[in-house]
Amino acid sequence: QVQLVESGGGLVQPGGSLRLSCAPSGRIRNLYSMGWYRQAPGKQRELVATINDEGTSTYRDSEKGRFTISRNGAENTVYLQMNSLTPEDTAVYYCNARLYSFSPVSWGQGTQVTVFS
Repeated sequence: QVQLVESGGGLVQPGGSLRLSCAPSGRIRNLYSMGWYRQAPGKQRELVATINDEGTSTYRDSEKGRFTISRNGAENTVYLQMNSLTPEDTAVYYCNARLYSFSPVSWGQGTQVTVFS
């Protein structure tokens, strides 16, 4: 298991932007994959975007073009740049990671993103 620390959540108005960051708390040589999920009140946790150690990324269809996931391989830090935010993006955003392809998923504690008028 990997301990993950997220940051960057907050309050933003519709149309605004936020950048989330997530990194392991300890020194890790490499993480096979990292990603972002979110959970809105009363809803199930859903995929936002993932990126593997080769830089291949996947996105939830509705977020393509608005959100960009990137990764600093040297520091195993993953970022989620979120633009054109809407109130529907309000949720707790969770970072996850796998140490190897066969490893169980590790989760961060979550960071709140609130988009309000």
